[in-house]
Amino acid sequence: MQDIAPVNWLRIGALGLIWGASFTFISVALRDVGPFTVAAVRITLGAVFLLSLLRIRGLRLPPTAPGPGRRVWGFALCMALFSNVIPFSLLGWAQQSVASGFAGVCMAAVPLLILPLAHVFVPGEAMNLRRLGGFVLGTFGVVVLIGADAFASTGKDLESLARLACLGAAMCYATGSILTRLCPPVHLLALAAAVMTLAAGMIVPVALIVEGIPNALSAKGFFALIYLGILPTGVAQLLLVQVTREAGPGFFGLVNYMVPVWSVILGAAILAEAVPPRLFLAMAMILAGVAISQWGALRRLFAGRPT
Repeated sequence: MQDIAPVNWLRIGALGLIWGASFTFISVALRDVGPFTVAAVRITLGAVFLLSLLRIRGLRLPPTAPGPGRRVWGFALCMALFSNVIPFSLLGWAQQSVASGFAGVCMAAVPLLILPLAHVFVPGEAMNLRRLGGFVLGTFGVVVLIGADAFASTGKDLESLARLACLGAAMCYATGSILTRLCPPVHLLALAAAVMTLAAGMIVPVALIVEGIPNALSAKGFFALIYLGILPTGVAQLLLVQVTREAGPGFFGLVNYMVPVWSVILGAAILAEAVPPRLFLAMAMILAGVAISQWGALRRLFAGRPT
């Protein structure tokens, strides 16, 4: 039997709010700096936070000697690309044209996109009929969300391309999740610090070459960048480790239901973004698809059995 301590409900709620709010803060930061700069500052601050935490706890980065340590660094490099550099850049570019709530709802598709990847690459994660049904329903939700016009775009409609970029970011996160599961055993905090350090080393030169050093930064833009670097990139990683270890990955999966809801609420409340009915319909279909595909884990969770 696995008991879920009340503190873990608070942690998972905080994670949903922190990650849901990140899309609003990205939109605010983009008023002052470009998307690559947003990604670079966010990743660099997250790397500094995690490396500092690693030192405080007396831990070290994974070894670089030939063997398992070298394999861990290989996985960390791929995770840096697919979990940080590429999706952060895609979301930053896309949110210049689409609402923050839209980008947040796209992230609800990550668990659905993981299903076919896990079926191919992760032993014991074969797609059954229930998971397939959830995947199909969620996929229809994604089509409703993106809009059929986006798939017929000729590239002239920037908003249509931005919608597809959001979906591409979700696919990157799904790929990063599979890489994390296949990575050799290593301390999670050490792995997270290694991934973020490699990501910073890749994105900072790109940001400087493409966008240069920002000439001016408003107080709101500065606060938004600090938030993105410390909370959703640094502190959230610590909460993620605590929840996963103490309550299990099945319980942690509940955050997928909270992020899109918060992104829509905060985008409408803070940025006065319009919330079209299609967005609610798409979110309902995607979350229903996730619930169906994860029904077994959810039932075990709320019945108090191990996940």
